[in-house]
Amino acid sequence: MMTYKEAIMIAIACIFLYLAIKKGYEPYLLIPISVGMLLANMPGADLMKPENAQVTGGLFYYLYQGVKLGIFPPLIFLCIGASTDFGPMIANPKTMLLGAAAQFGIFFAFLGAIFLGFSGPEAASIGIIGGADGPTAIQLTGKLAPHLLGTIALAAYSYMALVPVIQPPIIRLLTTKEERNIKMEQLRPVSQKEKIIFPIVSMIIVIGLLPTAAPLIGMLMFGNLLKESKAVPKLVETAQNSLMYIITIMLGLTVGATANADTFLTVQTLGITAMGLVAFSVGTASGVLFGKLMCKLTGGKVNPMIGAAGVSAVPMSARVVQKVGREENPSNFLLMHAMGPNVAGVIGSAVVAGILLKFFA
Repeated sequence: MMTYKEAIMIAIACIFLYLAIKKGYEPYLLIPISVGMLLANMPGADLMKPENAQVTGGLFYYLYQGVKLGIFPPLIFLCIGASTDFGPMIANPKTMLLGAAAQFGIFFAFLGAIFLGFSGPEAASIGIIGGADGPTAIQLTGKLAPHLLGTIALAAYSYMALVPVIQPPIIRLLTTKEERNIKMEQLRPVSQKEKIIFPIVSMIIVIGLLPTAAPLIGMLMFGNLLKESKAVPKLVETAQNSLMYIITIMLGLTVGATANADTFLTVQTLGITAMGLVAFSVGTASGVLFGKLMCKLTGGKVNPMIGAAGVSAVPMSARVVQKVGREENPSNFLLMHAMGPNVAGVIGSAVVAGILLKFFA
């Protein structure tokens, strides 16, 4: 018989499905998460049942091992790298500062979690939600606080999917109409040679200084090098399409399936989820505020909204900036400018995860 907690979780799953299908909020991500949540809370389904000597585990239990063992996150980063153009960031390197500023939400939530009595590794895992990067959150939490993996993974991916809901009010609150109307100059062309050199140099420098960042940074730059080399189009096509969609389905279903009613509807879980929202909101706000500073220092040449894309929800945050900008001025085109801090945010969150892993592992 269905309990009231299971009924609540199924209702939440249906709300997520509505947002994904009717409202179009990142359906590729939110639909698998919602279905995983729904199926995991159906009485008697036992899809997350663990394996033991007497019985085999449930379907989602085996798929979840890719999350638990840290296999899926680096593969997702490989696919992201193969799908991402670092050209906007290379053409305008100062946007890396916006990506760095948006990571402030991670440290804000980390300090908040310490204040609330969480241990260092737990606080680091909670804080990383502020980067709005699901794979990074899974990778770090799996190493530091595996008992929180389900809650943090679900929170991180849910906020990634709800970027179009969360970010626009923060952007509008912190910027003026005049600032939102600022048009930015067209970026300079970036040569293929620059695009090939960038991932190689990034791997050497970042991993040389921070070996703990190797799984994520290494796979991200490897994927990008495949793309920019122009030598292996079939591998790039596979990473951009088939592999990305397969991993997204398995990751989404299993992340959603961790939202079991008995473990999810607790004070601690709801507190972590709330802190994750605060962290993501602070990260967005700090990116926008740093964008306002950059706007003032450049004499109004930088639209501060692009700072919101400094969180590493790529390319969702950049699309949000583009959408808000077009609502203010239909002739404004900010997508490529926003992609600079957006991809910088991906690198930044992976680097921060490496730093936290180095200190707390």
